[in-house]
Amino acid sequence: MSKLENKVAVITGGTSGIGLAAARLFIDEGAFVFLTGRRQAELDSAVAELGANAFGIQADSSKMADLDRLFEAVSAKKGKIDILFANAGNFSLLPLASVTEEHYDETFDANVKGVVFTVQKAVALLADGASVILTGSVTARKGSPAFSIYSASKAAVRSLARNWMLDLKDRRIRFNVVSPGPSRTPLLLGAAGPDPKEQQGLVDYLGSTIPLGRIGEPEDVARAVLFLASDDSSFFNGAELAVDGGLGEI
Repeated sequence: MSKLENKVAVITGGTSGIGLAAARLFIDEGAFVFLTGRRQAELDSAVAELGANAFGIQADSSKMADLDRLFEAVSAKKGKIDILFANAGNFSLLPLASVTEEHYDETFDANVKGVVFTVQKAVALLADGASVILTGSVTARKGSPAFSIYSASKAAVRSLARNWMLDLKDRRIRFNVVSPGPSRTPLLLGAAGPDPKEQQGLVDYLGSTIPLGRIGEPEDVARAVLFLASDDSSFFNGAELAVDGGLGEI
């Protein structure tokens, strides 16, 4: 039997990168997947690729009305959630002297507020014994120039998992964090600008800092997410699974 046979999954930020790679694996393993994205064209493209076992809802996870629409759709169509992958987030870098209120708000709204209220609004639909996976980052454990606000937001996500597993322990709902290192996603490549040579330069540099000698691929992280979503990880709770090629250990 497939690992996620007859399971219902919700993936926020599922139109590209790690979210889309996870959606592919979930569907391959038998799940029905609801996925969200902020841009309708990208959402439509992802759903068309994923096929009949995917359903897209345009949503910004930091907006309460959008989350309400998401979970109303899930409730009407399936009535439960077995797996919630709260993956939507933002990535931008500024050194301390350049941090603005707008940068702070955008980062924490996307990476913390969005996660908090995605999970809160999902609670009523979560099946007993459900798996909730949050996207963290290796940067929450390492100091890096210009990463302070982003890193702090991901450290908050790590803390949320530890606390929420206690809030919902009576329902045996598991909360775990997957923490990628640098991965070949549109968000990361976009940090280098539109020039493919600049993007490759960033990839090469980041790869040189990682003990395995390369950056991650979305599929590397998605396989870890699948593990946390499935019964293979049934005794994992409040854990952080680093998918960073060893970067967090040096």
